[in-house]
Amino acid sequence: LEPAYAVAGDSFDYALNGDVLHLAMIDAMGHGLDAATMATVAIGAYRHARRISIELSEIYLFMDRAVAKQFDPDHFVTAQMMRLDTDTGRLQWVNAGHPAPMLIRAHRVVRRLDSPTTLPVGFGGDQPQVSAVELEPGDRVLCFTDGLIEEHEIGQEQFGEKQLIDWVNQLEQADHGIRAVARDLSHTLKRARGETTSDDASLVLFEWRG
Repeated sequence: LEPAYAVAGDSFDYALNGDVLHLAMIDAMGHGLDAATMATVAIGAYRHARRISIELSEIYLFMDRAVAKQFDPDHFVTAQMMRLDTDTGRLQWVNAGHPAPMLIRAHRVVRRLDSPTTLPVGFGGDQPQVSAVELEPGDRVLCFTDGLIEEHEIGQEQFGEKQLIDWVNQLEQADHGIRAVARDLSHTLKRARGETTSDDASLVLFEWRG
């Protein structure tokens, strides 16, 4: 986590319950208190749905109703919700208009975890399809918000997903622990942007060791 000097709408939540890791990452539209409030409602709804043990696809519907009830029809939250069976390495996820996470294997990004998506939370989309992948011991998964790749200086190209992958691959080659990689990636991305950002940017990196 880096200090935040302006309020915006990125947020994430996780919990380890027995042999299941739960993870959600969201990005509420806009900036300021409105975005932060929307993120709080979305995360609160996610936590409640997670605790009553409903399915991933139903969690989306729960969050969608909560945001739609509290905010105007043009307000939305992109979201990604995951469940990892820590015994088997089976990762399941649903995507509601959020950037696809990346699978890192043998210290390289091997693929995007693309999946069918539904509308962002608050837009009343269809119940999302649950996707799944079998992780191998040592696999890492990088989740991030669009502020990480859409950042750009006025008149310049966006930072882009390709640059993000290049930096991840370079840092992974050093074979550091996951905490060091996440920290170094955060610092590297800040330096690459000239130490300034126009949008909030969040990343979550987790590893399954088998």
